[in-house]
Amino acid sequence: MFVKKVELDVDARRIADFPKPLKSEVIFLGRSNVGKSSLLNALFGRKMAKTSSTPGKTRSLVFFKINEKYHLVDFPGYGYAKISKAERQRWSELIESYFTTSRPRKASFLLVDSRIPIQKSDVEAYEWLLAMEERVIIVSTKIDKVKNNDLVRKMKEMERAFAGAEDIIPVSTVSRKGLKELDSKLRYYVER
Repeated sequence: MFVKKVELDVDARRIADFPKPLKSEVIFLGRSNVGKSSLLNALFGRKMAKTSSTPGKTRSLVFFKINEKYHLVDFPGYGYAKISKAERQRWSELIESYFTTSRPRKASFLLVDSRIPIQKSDVEAYEWLLAMEERVIIVSTKIDKVKNNDLVRKMKEMERAFAGAEDIIPVSTVSRKGLKELDSKLRYYVER
């Protein structure tokens, strides 16, 4: 696996908390309860990202330092996390601040739950990232919970909904299917 060493660098709740940029960084984001923390822990080979049965536990931009050279930035989940309007506004401002600062971003990995219909919020997040001139890789999560025939259909739906994505990678943290491919993409983008 690409990640040999990982450590929590900064848990940023405001722009002043952002760490000094490293060689490059990538973003991981998706709806609340998409399985982002479990996926990050699988990539890291150890439990670093907080997992919970309650959606919306990530409330900041979490900068993980990878191999002492790169940042992987874990974004708060969007969707149905139970938070106040004030907290939602703070998240929005924090995320916009991140994209308006000069950071060595190489790609965004947008996680989409393969078990449910493609959500409007996922398409909006994708379009927003494209408008920000981001390279976007779609990661279809929880594929172990979908029958093979349904997964083929779902992947075709994703190809249409996320036309122009750099790639679409089906992944399961349970069966570990797709993790090698995702690991290779992570390496490719941070090292380019």
